[in-house]
Amino acid sequence: MSTLTKYFVYGPNDTLRRMAPKLFDSLEPKYLYKYSSPKSGDEIFVALYEQYEKQINATVTLVCVIECADRKNRIELKKAGGRMGFRGSSLSEDKNIEADVIDFVMDYAKRFGLSLQEQIDKPEEDES
Repeated sequence: MSTLTKYFVYGPNDTLRRMAPKLFDSLEPKYLYKYSSPKSGDEIFVALYEQYEKQINATVTLVCVIECADRKNRIELKKAGGRMGFRGSSLSEDKNIEADVIDFVMDYAKRFGLSLQEQIDKPEEDES
């Protein structure tokens, strides 16, 4: 089971640059990598979150990639892990880490008047 979610956040550069550090202070990742481009000043953050779900006895992993460029943040969330099959899916009543990260991004964008856009990829059609 894996899902990919992409968001674009538009707004003033200073406000966008504060988003990633605030997210990682609020929801501390297990691993965090930061790259800063010396020429353009763009920043890329890669964070790995792990959450053990007791009900399904499995670990869910979330990779969060945030690219901070001029007037735009690109956020990719790749969720993997969990269980599918006879025991059911990983849907549980408890909030998972992916929902927490998405809630933070939406709240931050709303609070500071940023534009938030979700990118939805079109499913590939089989040629037959």
